[in-house]
Amino acid sequence: MGLLAISLGVSLVVVDFTIVNVMIPPIAEDLDVSSLDAQWIQESYAIALAALLLVMGRLSDTHGARKLFLIGTLLFGVASVVAALAPNSEILIASRLVQGIGGSIVMPTSLALLNFTFQGPDRGKAFAIWGSTIGAAAGVGPLLGGWLGEISWRWAFAINIVVVALIIVGVLKYLDEARTQRTDLDVLGAVLSVVGLGLLAFGLIEGRNYGWWEATRESGPLGISFGNLSVIPVALAVSIVALALFLARQVRLTRTRQPEPLMDTELFSIKSFSTGNVATLIIGLAEFGILAVLPLWLQFTLGYSTLQTGLMVAVVAVGSFCASGASFGMVAQTSPVRLLQIGVVLEALGLLGFGVLVRDDSSWWIIAIGLFIYGAGVGFATAQVTNVVLADVPPHKAGQGSGIQSAARQLGSALGIAVLTTTFFSVLASSTVDRMRAAGSTSEAADGISNAISNSAGAALPGLANNPATAGAAQAGREAMTHAVQINSYTCAALLFLGLLATFLMPRRAGGAGPEGHGSEPEAPVEDSQGSVLSDAPRQTSGHNAAG
Repeated sequence: MGLLAISLGVSLVVVDFTIVNVMIPPIAEDLDVSSLDAQWIQESYAIALAALLLVMGRLSDTHGARKLFLIGTLLFGVASVVAALAPNSEILIASRLVQGIGGSIVMPTSLALLNFTFQGPDRGKAFAIWGSTIGAAAGVGPLLGGWLGEISWRWAFAINIVVVALIIVGVLKYLDEARTQRTDLDVLGAVLSVVGLGLLAFGLIEGRNYGWWEATRESGPLGISFGNLSVIPVALAVSIVALALFLARQVRLTRTRQPEPLMDTELFSIKSFSTGNVATLIIGLAEFGILAVLPLWLQFTLGYSTLQTGLMVAVVAVGSFCASGASFGMVAQTSPVRLLQIGVVLEALGLLGFGVLVRDDSSWWIIAIGLFIYGAGVGFATAQVTNVVLADVPPHKAGQGSGIQSAARQLGSALGIAVLTTTFFSVLASSTVDRMRAAGSTSEAADGISNAISNSAGAALPGLANNPATAGAAQAGREAMTHAVQINSYTCAALLFLGLLATFLMPRRAGGAGPEGHGSEPEAPVEDSQGSVLSDAPRQTSGHNAAG
């Protein structure tokens, strides 16, 4: 039950990352929001989540992962209530921002709790369930959004309250507090990490919206303007400086321990941790980027309804759950690194098959086969890359390790979405123009139609198809959108194969069960800031926590 509570917490965070993608049309209609507000309803959550992961991971080490997990879950629940009742876009954006803060607490603390509670054979199974939850939740989000969207978009947030209540009961009853090491927080390091990670996530996610170099809007967020220069390169430059200062400070504090570093750079001397985070970042680039554009193609090229789109994307969740069940019988005979490699290969093959087979009139079962194989790969890979990364991290630093790994995953996803959506819309625009010109349209007409399709993210296609005068242009747009999805599929597959290469740098024993289920090194006693030993007992291997 404890594992179920942790998994439900993670599912809340991931579902609310994807559910809003299909909820924007009814939200926009109900609250009369601008396109910019609609963008921020989606992205404020992701930016807050990425910005705070390192800080929250460190706080879980010093104040207790169980306590922080409960606080994050409760904060998420309160923000969900506000979002469900939001009378305007401003309140909704603010509540989404607070949801992101809650999510930034839940993600690293969930990993720290897993790392503390489970070891031996149970460890691999626990991470398999945790990883499958992420893959399944990413797929279920659009389905849940499509279903609730036909009732009211407000239920997409209100339903969280029931889940939050179940999580809190489960954590209080079935999970114990992990050991803590009380030290002062590196406040300057925390500020630098929040600024650096937050602006990096903002720049990567919002580049297409505000312009990568020249400003495409009169001003950026909060009315900030730099003339013709977009706010994006300024944000990225400040981010690079802040992160460089943060890294230099953490290297120094790791030596002096005055105060304790926010990110202990000695962790990167652990080979499974350093190589695992490289693999996490690369895999994150490709893992969920396809889900950012797939719903657009399903709705505007194939004509699926919102609910049908959600059902199709939910095939990813089915594949992920199947992989979770299969991994239970494999963890005792197969190393986590090998399971990770199997997962990455399945993801890449699923996306390659999808790219090769899809057409602008594809049957649902062809799409489903590719997404199922891809989802099965996500179920294996997401769980085991985390298992490998944290395998040899000392338990009293599990929060830091979890925060770093979560940040690598989140930033990889943000960069992947930025690259893949930019590629998608660029290919959509250029391919539409080429097809229309080949059909005899003038350059001016082709450019106009192309801009209408790309600027609307494909939403203009149904209207164009219904007008006999522009039916040919709509067909060109559908073919171009299919081509863009294929290019994205091939790009994701190539990135995944690059991530596969990174896995061969990992030690084969990573994630395996040593004497304490934590590599082969004995655990050092945990001391408080005055040097008193808090506990040198091994983590429990039985009882209700491990059985949860």
